[in-house]
Amino acid sequence: MSLLAEERKKIIMDLLEENEQVKVADLAIQFHVSTETIRRDLEELESENKLKKVYGGAVKISRENEEPSLFEREILRVEEKKRIARKALEFIEDGDVIVIDEGTTTYQMVNGLCDKKGITVITNSFPVSSLLISHANKQMFDGELIFIGGKVQFDHYRSSSSLSEKIAKEFFPDKVFISADGLIPDKGVMSYDIEKTQLSKIYLENATKSFLLLDHSKIGIKASYRLASLKDIDYIMSDVPIPKDWKNEEIDRNKWISCK
Repeated sequence: MSLLAEERKKIIMDLLEENEQVKVADLAIQFHVSTETIRRDLEELESENKLKKVYGGAVKISRENEEPSLFEREILRVEEKKRIARKALEFIEDGDVIVIDEGTTTYQMVNGLCDKKGITVITNSFPVSSLLISHANKQMFDGELIFIGGKVQFDHYRSSSSLSEKIAKEFFPDKVFISADGLIPDKGVMSYDIEKTQLSKIYLENATKSFLLLDHSKIGIKASYRLASLKDIDYIMSDVPIPKDWKNEEIDRNKWISCK
């Protein structure tokens, strides 16, 4: 079945409304056209401000300059996030002191922490804390939990404020695992929320090793604030390889870990 461009674009928008994202390869198969044709359709829709192109496809445009709520984020790309989390867990050693930033990808690491011995987890995420407490009460988690308090952001189930920053400055963890809203080579790691940005910066400054966990929908996305430059991150973990058109002088390809 071959459809005219306008018909394809209408169906693409319907799919976005239903699934929040579309992939170029899947659309090419569905419409029996080339991937170049689909990319052209997506470019035209983006120029009309109807969607946002990302690596390998497109996503539905969310509220401008606003981070989606935790509920909105946690139901998307779950399998991709689990793959990234499993790879991140390989870098944690028994006895480590680690920070797990608030995020739906970093949250997927929590169950795997039960396989580690004597670790200390520092977090400002209520879901991370709640699940670890549950595991500890069942004698499944052998470690300590330190919660970073402060003003609570209800939509995101996290604490994040100047008080949180003061507390975070007292800790110098072995490793920090952070999330982000976007990643662009010339601008770095991006976030929509200024308070989350400031807290994550402290985590990064004080940690010995830093890990950025993000799925493909965040690649190429520009948000409101720069959380970190790429040189501040030791490892970037994603469910896709590094984009081929990113220049070597913009990013160290040895930092990128593709989690398949």
